[in-house]
Amino acid sequence: MAPPSPRQRVLSWSATWLVAGPAAAVVLAGAAPMALQAQAAEPQVRVLLLEADRMPLAAGQQPLVLRAGSQRWLLAPSESVVLQLAAGDLVLERGGAVERLPQMSELWLEPAARPSGDGADFQLQQRGYRGRLQLLVGASAVRAINHVPLEAYLPSVVGSEMPASWPQAALRAQAVAARTYALRQRKPTAPFDVSATVSSQVYKGVDAETPSTRQAVASTRGQVLIYGSSLANAVFHSSAGGSTENSGDLWSQQLPYLVSVPDFDQHSPVHAWEQRLEPEQLQKAFGEIGGAQRIEVLATTGSGRVRQARVIGPSGTLVLTGAKLRSRLGLKSTLVRFEVLAPELAALPPSLPPLPPLPSQPFDPGGQSPVQVPPPSLLAIGRGYGHGVGMSQWGAHGLAQRGQSYDQILRHYYRGTELRPYTSP
Repeated sequence: MAPPSPRQRVLSWSATWLVAGPAAAVVLAGAAPMALQAQAAEPQVRVLLLEADRMPLAAGQQPLVLRAGSQRWLLAPSESVVLQLAAGDLVLERGGAVERLPQMSELWLEPAARPSGDGADFQLQQRGYRGRLQLLVGASAVRAINHVPLEAYLPSVVGSEMPASWPQAALRAQAVAARTYALRQRKPTAPFDVSATVSSQVYKGVDAETPSTRQAVASTRGQVLIYGSSLANAVFHSSAGGSTENSGDLWSQQLPYLVSVPDFDQHSPVHAWEQRLEPEQLQKAFGEIGGAQRIEVLATTGSGRVRQARVIGPSGTLVLTGAKLRSRLGLKSTLVRFEVLAPELAALPPSLPPLPPLPSQPFDPGGQSPVQVPPPSLLAIGRGYGHGVGMSQWGAHGLAQRGQSYDQILRHYYRGTELRPYTSP
């Protein structure tokens, strides 16, 4: 999950339910009087689902309205349509008929009546979602943006980010972290707030919801992590490999609550791992220097993650940050070291002296023709999965198995934060 930009906190839609029940009107100290009137307005999240030149859409169990300006199309339950860019215009394909929608910049797909039941309101690429869908038409692609109430969005995020069979304490910790992250990421002047992928937090629609993820969200409704007067930067990752990372060792700012702490992910399937890097992959990753013969770690963070590394290739060297090295090689984490897997030398003449370290074309000492040695493979030996900052999901699972509650898990990974009802502008 990528680090979000800073955002100030604001007054609560859910303080009534969290503090005193539905009949009361309770707000946090310092709340403006207008908050009592605004409590019913649950925050919405705008999620980028897809950016493509073709959008297969369908109604759920209820009819939908597709509207573009003054034009309206009613979609019967389960009816499907396709929106596609063609020669700069948007084309609507429906029931074998084709209709061109020239100079169209925005469309909306939304329920024809008030949604009811637990099913999806619409489908995109055969995956069901709640809420409304905004379609922003660009020159070469259409953006599909799901506008969905926050508490309806979260059960899918929890189920997409964690196995639904995990203990409730871990699922609830994930629900609070995901809620805090989504609210902090809201950007009123941008076209969307978050994406549905690991670049934000994973969101797979209603198919990822289960009774256990809905319970985790409902039981923590409105709760967020606050540090001082602001929403915390509640980033998370899969597995830390024994120790989480200081935010300042990875990103530009060291936040006081995102410090390195012991992880409890020893049972994680990615706590320790190895990845063989073949010459073809190394050539593709470091084409500007002809591949890689070895990788030297030059500097590490306090937790042992690569801060800077030197890649030595047949035609030069590169110095990269740990993050760029991980990206180029597709590594699970930067908590990694590298070994050389020497090429097979059995076929070489026995009279040759020992080869120098990692030569690309060693020569016979008598000046005869060069001996072709295949480029080496490398072995990456690492621990953990993800950037390592904030909550480790496998660590949360481990703490839950030890009997820790969700608030204890959150306090462990986000030091000095407070669990409080969210407050909105």
